[in-house]
Amino acid sequence: MTQQFDLFDANGAAPAKGKGSPKRHSPAALSEDDMVRQLHETGRYRILRKLEPRLVITAARPEFPLKGVIIDTETTGLNHRKDEIIEIGAVAFTFDEAGNIGDVIGVYSALQQPSIPIPKEITRLTGITDDMVADQMIDPYDLRAVVEPADLVIAHNAGFDRPFCETFSTIFAGKAWACSVSEIDWASRGFEGTKLGYLIGQAGYFHEGHRAVDDCFALLEVLAEGGGVSGPTPFAELYKASQRSRARIFAENSPYDMKDQLKARGYRWSDGSDGRPRSWWIEVAEDALDDELRYLRTHVYRFDDADPPIKRLTAFDRFRS
Repeated sequence: MTQQFDLFDANGAAPAKGKGSPKRHSPAALSEDDMVRQLHETGRYRILRKLEPRLVITAARPEFPLKGVIIDTETTGLNHRKDEIIEIGAVAFTFDEAGNIGDVIGVYSALQQPSIPIPKEITRLTGITDDMVADQMIDPYDLRAVVEPADLVIAHNAGFDRPFCETFSTIFAGKAWACSVSEIDWASRGFEGTKLGYLIGQAGYFHEGHRAVDDCFALLEVLAEGGGVSGPTPFAELYKASQRSRARIFAENSPYDMKDQLKARGYRWSDGSDGRPRSWWIEVAEDALDDELRYLRTHVYRFDDADPPIKRLTAFDRFRS
């Protein structure tokens, strides 16, 4: 029989103290698991567990031969060419070819003092102040020890983190990258958004993440479990996606009056300043390339021999600036 903690009688009055008071069960008599179960069974509560970082293992299990590292950065701004990293977090782990996560094998976290005062807006967003970073520096040797063995680098928005990391250090050169925002179909898993805070909450956790490494640990758990959805884990989906080739198509010299249609289809504008053709462009899976070219030839260029520039991408060159 389910225990209830009745604080009022049937008329809404609190029971009198003393000999005639109804006997109440102390919550301390219930185990934590019992309390969680009873609240869950009412259907009126949703329980979030505090996310506890996994322990670092010195002797990893051999059945997980591959190595990954989750990276998170905080910076003084959005432009990797002029802004700087002020914090980096990294959590290294093992996994197998099926995308099963094994053990955490390394952790690195550090602040770094930038060459300019941290903008107030960045302090508001990150909680990092000038006093916190004063005389602080990221140790390249310790960071290398965690990152260099990785077969795959994961970031929650790799298009942001990869350019900053590669500008900061050659440690990241030549690495395969994966993006846990764009390369996982979170909506099909029942998630309402792709921001890490949404994912953590809907996966059944909360965390007190004020440091980059805390977000790395949080992302690891979301990738490993994905909120209990049956089928492959989010990390298995991410690892499989990272192995596929993709194609970037540049709709160079497309008619000006087609810009709204291209934008609505998902094309983005490149002004040519980053070395790409000055044009609208889109990135598609390799198996969608023919369909996209057919669309451009039929609806944009309107002749069958149109041959827009194409760049094929793998995890080794995706998400670069």
